[in-house]
Amino acid sequence: MFVEQKFIVGLSDINPLEELTNTYLLRVLEDVASMHSEIAGYGITDMDKTRKTWILLSWKVKVIKRPLVNDTLNVKTWSWSIDRFYAYRDFEVKNQYDEVIAIATSKWIFIDIDKRRIVKVEKEVNDKYELEPDYRVFEDYNYEKLEEPKTYISKTSFKITRNLIDINKHLHNIYYLDIAKEALPEEVAFSNELNDFEIMYKKEIKLGETVKAIYSKENDYHYVTIKSEDEKELHAIIKLK
Repeated sequence: MFVEQKFIVGLSDINPLEELTNTYLLRVLEDVASMHSEIAGYGITDMDKTRKTWILLSWKVKVIKRPLVNDTLNVKTWSWSIDRFYAYRDFEVKNQYDEVIAIATSKWIFIDIDKRRIVKVEKEVNDKYELEPDYRVFEDYNYEKLEEPKTYISKTSFKITRNLIDINKHLHNIYYLDIAKEALPEEVAFSNELNDFEIMYKKEIKLGETVKAIYSKENDYHYVTIKSEDEKELHAIIKLK
């Protein structure tokens, strides 16, 4: 099953260069993924009945052509594999000229919200998503875990405020990118948006917590490792280029 939705790029969705931000791009991808789960009967509004939910583990995103203000985005998503506990979902974004301007893939895990543990995806759930196994946007991508760089250049503290949290009072997935941007050097943060990025989520960040965003650079890639304030717990690793 393919699910599609159109969006218009507005003033609040762009950077000073009038280009779509990566944070807003993740927002529309997430919204369309949520629509698919609602259709399948395992969305946010179904949680009281199913007592199950999907937790996002990782993103890989490539922007081919950066959208501008007032552009139309046609966002398409589909699940191409569900393997025991995990689901894999891809995305394709086209503009008003039918050009592919961004592609993305993501990995999710199925959770029992009462037992607070991972559960196997049963065939009934699998069938409702109507998989599209022949369509992948990154043919050879294998979802390997990102490794924390061994050295760092700078560290930035960041407190999680109310405007950044999701329905679970955790830092919303899309705002990890905003924390990463705060940690980037000024000349990088205020240049063009970085068109290739990956995010690996490890541990949720709660309202009111202070985290450390640790900036590194290796082999032309910018890394931001988000850790607890005492740096003992790893929350996420973001890789950008």
